[in-house]
Amino acid sequence: MSFHAGRAGQPARELDPCDGILLVDKPSGMTSHDVVDRIRHTFRIRKVGHGGTLDPMATGLLIMLLGRGTRLSNDIMGTDKVYEGTMQFGVTTSSEDVDGAVTGTADFSGVTREAVEAEMKKWLGDVQQIPPMVSAIKKDGVPLYKLARKGQEIVREPRWLHIYEFTLLDFALPRVSFRLRCSKGTYVRTLCADIGRALGCGAHLADLRRTRSGEFSIDKALRLEDLLKLKFDDILPHIIPAHEVRELTRPVK
Repeated sequence: MSFHAGRAGQPARELDPCDGILLVDKPSGMTSHDVVDRIRHTFRIRKVGHGGTLDPMATGLLIMLLGRGTRLSNDIMGTDKVYEGTMQFGVTTSSEDVDGAVTGTADFSGVTREAVEAEMKKWLGDVQQIPPMVSAIKKDGVPLYKLARKGQEIVREPRWLHIYEFTLLDFALPRVSFRLRCSKGTYVRTLCADIGRALGCGAHLADLRRTRSGEFSIDKALRLEDLLKLKFDDILPHIIPAHEVRELTRPVK
């Protein structure tokens, strides 16, 4: 007999309405693992994971995997993503986003809307990206961000990714806002840093919001602060069962 992972303190059951995914709108200032811990402890659910990390500064769609839904990790993480964000020109940081220490400043007054759009256009299609040092990618079993904290920098191999859309939404120097639709594994902050470098003034990611992951959209997500006010039974209608998720994430043949 195969058992489901149930709530802590309850006997394992063959069927559990908690098995599936929950769409959460993550606030800024929390790690994805922080959100996992809050949901696990608040609702006393044994197995909780997430389907794709958001950096602490980022907000938006974080797909929580519950019970047997944790088996869907690869299906969820492998989907395309949509983001809306802002890059700031004239300032570079150690992490390529607003959370890092300032590493340089430069004059950005010569940057034009046309120049930004031209650089963004260069990233469309199949492209290679060198992952940042401040990332969870491992070298000999050690995450790069831990090496970065020690002042170490190693050569990173470029990785292939696909950019479907990279649109400039608003131009108001030193900041410009954009919409990005991309494949998994894309480092948005590195895109901003690369564009700033190409324009000669540097740039970093000032804010970021994930609005879509595969077939799942932010407009169906619960704000974390609202979710944590609910009782366990109240979250059940918001859980998308694992079998429905499998159908939605099934590759088209």
